[in-house]
Amino acid sequence: MNDLHDSVLTKLTAHFQQRQESILSFIREIVELESPSGYEAGSVDVAFKLGNFASTIPAFNRVKYVVSPGYGRHLRLEAFSGHETKPLVLVGHTDTVHPRGSLQERPWRVENGKAFGPGVFDMKANCVLAMEVIRALSDCGIGSSRPVTLLFTCDEETGSFDGRQLVEAEAQAAHAVLVLEPPAPGGRVKTGRKGTGMFSLQAQGIAAHAGLEPEKGASAVLELARQTEKLHALNNGGSGIRVNVGVFNGGTVSNVVPAEARAEIDVRFATAAEAAKIESEIFNLRPFDERVQLTVKGGINRPPLERSEKVLELYERARSIAGRLGFDLGETQVGGASDGNFAAAAGATVLDGLGLDGDGAHAVHEHIIIEDIPRRGALLAALIASFD
Repeated sequence: MNDLHDSVLTKLTAHFQQRQESILSFIREIVELESPSGYEAGSVDVAFKLGNFASTIPAFNRVKYVVSPGYGRHLRLEAFSGHETKPLVLVGHTDTVHPRGSLQERPWRVENGKAFGPGVFDMKANCVLAMEVIRALSDCGIGSSRPVTLLFTCDEETGSFDGRQLVEAEAQAAHAVLVLEPPAPGGRVKTGRKGTGMFSLQAQGIAAHAGLEPEKGASAVLELARQTEKLHALNNGGSGIRVNVGVFNGGTVSNVVPAEARAEIDVRFATAAEAAKIESEIFNLRPFDERVQLTVKGGINRPPLERSEKVLELYERARSIAGRLGFDLGETQVGGASDGNFAAAAGATVLDGLGLDGDGAHAVHEHIIIEDIPRRGALLAALIASFD
């Protein structure tokens, strides 16, 4: 670990303070290019805007756009190339959950030290911050002893079905992966994330007249209701497994024993062993009523980001730097998943939640805290500079 002199931290903090308004202005430009997942034109606009911005910073050596059919463009940037060492990889995403037209309903505004706008917290401001970190290291004459790769995918909010392979490839070659997702409340980074799974459970029963001969029917709705109770009972086992039957529908009219029903299931788990356990439980469900047929589809979407010793070492490095910058960097483990999960499963040491503090991810009050720009920017830049 490089022993950073106090003058380095002072330079970085001053740099971000001086550029805070310019950074905020560029964040606004990116937010006002709406890019919900699957809107290709918006994704392309954001990627090109960021890529063109990178071309104005000498430390960036390469800009690459990767076509993502149905989504737009992933963006991969290389900085400080030429070192014969494993790179540091910064991961983010340019897509949001906010549909087109959200900006018209909730336009950009600055109020009480907060900047509001659809997707600003999760996580367009952090894409801009990552690029400004490269500028700071370059302009302050600090540089990086390792190559730095920035990867911004464009389909994270819908499961990273295309971007996953890019994240995994970068992670396998990385010395460490720093994920620019929003922090937990209080600006805490994330040293653990649960994995996720998505399943659908379909029941095929036998229709019958509910008044004349109900005994001839086999209710698909009743079957799935019983299965729902069984699945939710798994939440009481004291493990990190969490199951939620979030969608349930079936039947046709009230006087017919329903022959069909369907449920959608979300699962969370803290370890790979728990992932295997819950997947086995769901695929081995057996009907309470043998006349009903069950069909299960789906599977594990994201593996867990486990709180390993290497993750904690990386966190302590960041925490030490934050302390020298004058603030306490907390940590937590969360139930939500990110592309950091894929990076961790690929073997990388991952620290997640390094983005700007704020609140309201995916919500109408989504915002960042403006005064966190110099603090978080200096932390991230110094963290990169701390690696040999």
